Amino acid sequence: MGVSSITDVARHAGVSATTAKRALKEPQLLRPDTLERVMKAVTALHYEPDLRAGALRAGQSRTVGVVLGSVVEPFFAQLARTLGQELRRGGYNMLLTENEYLSAQDLTELKLLYGQRIDAIILRSGYGEESREYLERLHKRGVFITQVDYCLPGAPYPSVMLDNAGAMRQGVRYLHSLGHRRIATTGKYDPQLHPEGRSYTFPTAMAEVGLSVQPEYERVMFLTEDNAYRYTLDVMGLACPPTALFALTGASAAGCYRALRELNLSVPDDVSLLSFDNYSWMNLVTPAITVLAQPVDEMARAAAEMTLRALSGQETRPENKVFPAELIVRGSCAAPKLSALAL
Repeated sequence: MGVSSITDVARHAGVSATTAKRALKEPQLLRPDTLERVMKAVTALHYEPDLRAGALRAGQSRTVGVVLGSVVEPFFAQLARTLGQELRRGGYNMLLTENEYLSAQDLTELKLLYGQRIDAIILRSGYGEESREYLERLHKRGVFITQVDYCLPGAPYPSVMLDNAGAMRQGVRYLHSLGHRRIATTGKYDPQLHPEGRSYTFPTAMAEVGLSVQPEYERVMFLTEDNAYRYTLDVMGLACPPTALFALTGASAAGCYRALRELNLSVPDDVSLLSFDNYSWMNLVTPAITVLAQPVDEMARAAAEMTLRALSGQETRPENKVFPAELIVRGSCAAPKLSALAL
């Protein structure tokens, strides 16, 4: 059975197509018996109006494109859920896709979204420069762009960010206060391959407490669970392993934890584990994981608010909202063993 049209509804109800359309858009203008016949036809034929086609004829799709790093990451899943809720409240639909942290994939997804006549984009940019020029073109065409979680360096669009530098400093100071001197993070800054703020700040944060980053702990890598798993197996096998692992994402923490269990290393007796993000599993393991929690819902609401305000026609100045992380101390961090300090 094909999809019913408004013409099919009109024929079934014995009225003109104009009358059938009026029943859906201006029912108060019809006689009760005519309206009843049309609505019975709508029910019988399972007719659903093509809202997108109507919106496009009006020059607006009422749709916001959302491009995130990875939809399987709990941080992005929660971000997407709250964004969708807020956008729907504002009368907009959401089209969601991911770029796998790559600017080249950004370009592909942005072109597909623009083909859907989206009105705005909420974007977690991928690493690289491939999408920059296209974003500029979209901006000039009137597509409102909001950046979230990561900003393309030098891009002029409003943004919603965690205070990554402040959170890194907070984490390093906390580990240092426990007595840790050999601290490793799950990712080294690289201006082309990995240009994000947490790894960029780490050497400075270490220097501020009188420590230096040990070169044998440094690896350039995407912040995935598998990469962190392999990294942990590697660094914990060194002659002088770190006494604390600082996971830059919740996914990285899962990889670290999996590797430590495989190595039969105890947290925090053998090595402390501190992580960004506050995922549900982190409070279920023993000991629970100490985290720097991001206010994900607040960040999503701020990004949606910026976008909806711009789409409503209100004049807005470019905003850059920065949210602090919350250190939640649990049981995965402790003072290093004296034997470890002697290495």
